[in-house]
Amino acid sequence: MPLTPHEALIYLMVITSASDRDMTDVELARIGDVVRSWPVFVDFNQDRLVAVAQACQKALNAEDGLEGVLELVEGALPERLRDTAYAAAFEVAAVDLEMRMEEVRVLQLIRLKLDLDTLTVAAIARAAKARLRTLT
Repeated sequence: MPLTPHEALIYLMVITSASDRDMTDVELARIGDVVRSWPVFVDFNQDRLVAVAQACQKALNAEDGLEGVLELVEGALPERLRDTAYAAAFEVAAVDLEMRMEEVRVLQLIRLKLDLDTLTVAAIARAAKARLRTLT
């Protein structure tokens, strides 16, 4: 069954968080924050967030795993939301201020699947890092 664009965005955040096999509370909270505060989710029923995340986990455990999830996402996202999708995934990876190799690899796979150019990816990364920086 095809995903909605909202589900595709959530799937990317979930696979980024799950990439290192450790979905931290900080990452899960950030997914919730993104869904609650980003304009792209204004018409998403937030009560569905947990069910969508669980469906993503189930899809990750299916035979085609991560590649299958990325195919579903690619088919569900209109071109104009691809940078938004990458930005959402990057938010989750960067929120704990340390990016593990597994997260970097998943972000790279997302970037390739969504056919994002290097400058767009660099701008998203820079903006997220600037937003998350602290004084100490």
